[in-house]
Amino acid sequence: MTGLIAFREIVLKVHSRCDLACDHCYVYEHADQSWRARPKVISPEVISRTASRLAEHARDHALPSVTVILHGGEPLLAGTARLRLVCEEFSRALSGIAALDLRIHTNGLQLSTRYLDLFAEFGVRVGISLDGDRAANDRHRRFADGRTSHPLVLAAVALLRSAPYRHLYQGLLCTVDVANDPVAVLDALVELDPPRVDFLLPHATWETPPARPDDAPDAYARWLLRIFDHWERLGRPVPVRLFESLLSTLRGGPSLTESLGLAPTDLVVVETDGTLEQVDSLKSAFEGAAATGFNVFDHAFDQVAAHPGVRARQLGLAGVSDSCRRCPVVRSCGGGLYTHRYRERNGFDNPSVYCTDLRELVDGVEGRTAHRETAPQLSDPAELARSQEELTRILLARLNADLAGDPDWAHAWELVAAVERTGGAGADALDAVLDHPFTRTWVLAALDAAREGRTGGAEAARRLTALAAAAVLRGGLDLPAEVAYRDGEVYLPTLGLLRLGEPGTRGRASLRVTDEGYVVRDGRSEHRFGPAASDARWQPVRTWSPGPDASPVALEDLDPYRNCFPRPPRLRLGAGETEEWRGRLDRAWALLHKAVPGFARTAAAGLTTLTPLAGGPRAGGWGEAGRSGPGALGVPYAAGVRETALALLTGRRRTRLRALTEVTDLYALDGQWQHPSPWRSRPVPVSRLLADVHERVAVEAYRRATAGHEPGGSDRIHEALDRLSAAAELTVTGKRLVAELRYELKAVDA
Repeated sequence: MTGLIAFREIVLKVHSRCDLACDHCYVYEHADQSWRARPKVISPEVISRTASRLAEHARDHALPSVTVILHGGEPLLAGTARLRLVCEEFSRALSGIAALDLRIHTNGLQLSTRYLDLFAEFGVRVGISLDGDRAANDRHRRFADGRTSHPLVLAAVALLRSAPYRHLYQGLLCTVDVANDPVAVLDALVELDPPRVDFLLPHATWETPPARPDDAPDAYARWLLRIFDHWERLGRPVPVRLFESLLSTLRGGPSLTESLGLAPTDLVVVETDGTLEQVDSLKSAFEGAAATGFNVFDHAFDQVAAHPGVRARQLGLAGVSDSCRRCPVVRSCGGGLYTHRYRERNGFDNPSVYCTDLRELVDGVEGRTAHRETAPQLSDPAELARSQEELTRILLARLNADLAGDPDWAHAWELVAAVERTGGAGADALDAVLDHPFTRTWVLAALDAAREGRTGGAEAARRLTALAAAAVLRGGLDLPAEVAYRDGEVYLPTLGLLRLGEPGTRGRASLRVTDEGYVVRDGRSEHRFGPAASDARWQPVRTWSPGPDASPVALEDLDPYRNCFPRPPRLRLGAGETEEWRGRLDRAWALLHKAVPGFARTAAAGLTTLTPLAGGPRAGGWGEAGRSGPGALGVPYAAGVRETALALLTGRRRTRLRALTEVTDLYALDGQWQHPSPWRSRPVPVSRLLADVHERVAVEAYRRATAGHEPGGSDRIHEALDRLSAAAELTVTGKRLVAELRYELKAVDA
């Protein structure tokens, strides 16, 4: 069957009865009472057949690992002999197929060294249910005669925390009751030093809504936010999965729990009689809600995966109600737990019965943490530059891992390492060459080629030796710098192009630094080149200054990797063409500083390289961002002053946004969100809408200042900003960027 999501987690009911009488238990106290007709304990036949089915499923789907959770009722009532059989059968069946993660979820009352020795033998991790301090725990988790279970649970946790067994301690699970003191609950749980705490909302539906002692629609959110605030004050002493899931999704990451987020379910339940069912919490909805009609004896897990009820919980955004799809927090809350959406008249096509709570909880956590969770690269250009520098080095390290076995590459890599070891001027020179925007272009192209098997290390090594040689020359280092040339020439990144022979020739040459400049030796001949030498065989990289206090910008028309823009670059400009282009750039820059000085200063920050592109300006005259490092920009050579100014402005906006998206998460693209755009005929993903707005705010400012105002332009940007503000896939950093764009537009409108 195609399109199925494999089950990676199995809940195995090893015993269907319990030694407590918790009045909030979904198994015994809610709508589905099917437990009454099932065997108390799982049989050896069901164990063996389930293990075989799981092994078959893992093999068919090439799963690297699977999780089996022993559950009940109370699973410890099955006894050590039956639990040993479970561990042995599953370990045997999965051996050589997939790693086995065994867990047990228990109330802890029966826990003893007999069980823990068994669990230590098979690596079974233990999670224990505990609702907090004694007052909180006794509210629901009592024996049938009303006696407290709290001291026995504490004793079980103490045993689990002891030296021989501590590594088996998985964590504590706490069911929320807003009648309990949230601070006392967290303190009691933290005192037991759990590896993790899970807080669960009590199972409820629109037909059987949750208890709300004060009738407040956000009572559970307020209770959980008090827990969150106390957790923060304590310095987050233990992981809390509910909060960490929210923080993850707000940053653009995945949900960490089934009860939140849009991740598809990958869990199936096996009852004591071998019946295969959907997630257990569905028993809260109605009699038979979890049933599939399948069992381990007659049906494969893939048949369960194809069941409509299971598929409904694997649809992500398409699987939630219409109102949820339009909600800005849906990526974090995911419409709530599937069970909690049930209403008799229309099934599960509803928001969660905890909808108000979930919205308040997500907004509350975001509001409390946004200032810390916002990526510093958004507001700090220096931090953005550092992150981009680090990204290039990470990519270069990956390329080295791919090509480390190639002798040409290894030799070139050693030269780079030798330059870096010199420190001081050598390290600074190497940084300058690595930060050249087209170094990134080369690394990405070489990674593509290496992984597709299109070339070995020799071709990549040519660029790396040239890069190292450029660093040697820039740093004035007394190191050997040998380069390989092809077609009679070699490009030294950031410096220029050196011609060493006729077209079509290949060879090697050594370079060194002298007091007057640079010397190249090719065979028996030697000649000088560089800043202090006039040699027709040497073509230096020219520069242009965007202002008296600005750093020079390279006019890069030599680097072979400059061919990374949507349109082709111009060939080497003549001396007259260069002066003419510099003049246009000067006038364009002056126009920007006069029309939009704030935007112009931002555009100048980080600009290192301009590449002249072939042809005239496209519609709107916008600049081109390429597959390069963030300092490069492509500008049509034939553009006039006004078009060049607009190209500089919009191109820098594009490169800044691209640089941000490369090192921060502005949005998540794990759903099928599409947004109407004021400028496009069809809905677009949030990435496109954000890019459009990011550019058009600056364009609107420029056009107003230069009498080119577009009627309704500001209104359309406001419309797009409103849509972005409601976009569920934006992270806290993305939302902060939208707020900044709104502030920029407000200044334009003023």
